[in-house]
Amino acid sequence: MSADTWTWNHYWLPFFAAAFILGSIPFGRIISRRVAQTDITRRGSRNIGATNVAREIGMKWGVLTLILDLSKGLVPALAFRLIYPESHLGLSLVGLCALLGHQFTPFLGFHGGKGVATALGFFMAVSPPATLLALCVFLITVYLWDFISLGSILASFSLSVFLAVFAKPGMMIAASVVAAGLICLKHKDNLHRLLSGTERKWRERKRTA
Repeated sequence: MSADTWTWNHYWLPFFAAAFILGSIPFGRIISRRVAQTDITRRGSRNIGATNVAREIGMKWGVLTLILDLSKGLVPALAFRLIYPESHLGLSLVGLCALLGHQFTPFLGFHGGKGVATALGFFMAVSPPATLLALCVFLITVYLWDFISLGSILASFSLSVFLAVFAKPGMMIAASVVAAGLICLKHKDNLHRLLSGTERKWRERKRTA
């Protein structure tokens, strides 16, 4: 293991700033305003993520939001690894900065999305196999119970297990635990609704083009 794997480097700071700023761009809101002349933060769940955009604006726009939100985590991670391929600490912090940018975007008064897609994009750069397995957990959960929120929570926590199975560095596993905690925190209202039986199911989405 090289010396720079765990060592702090102040040259990382521009990457952290760039990851946070990119993560902060509210693509869901931008798309809803351009496409439907509406504010997605005032419709449905009022979330800027792909699920709410798909329900309220249309599936294809939800998919576009998903891809753009994925890029928030993936692009900074790939850029950082290109320059610092051995820095597990730095890479972990880049991913968390992108996630925090999405969840607490200054462009919306520090009220952002839940961060599932952004985290998924980041961990695709860390371990595609582990991320794909976590995605399978998400898809199976949604197929069986029809709750996007439940699938997101279970997938985010399962990722830590899959990273450990593939013997990824401890710093990456720790970052995935932190990310899962942040995602779960952002889903606290969904958890309350799941427990009370009032959570909205995915197939109840609007039938829009």
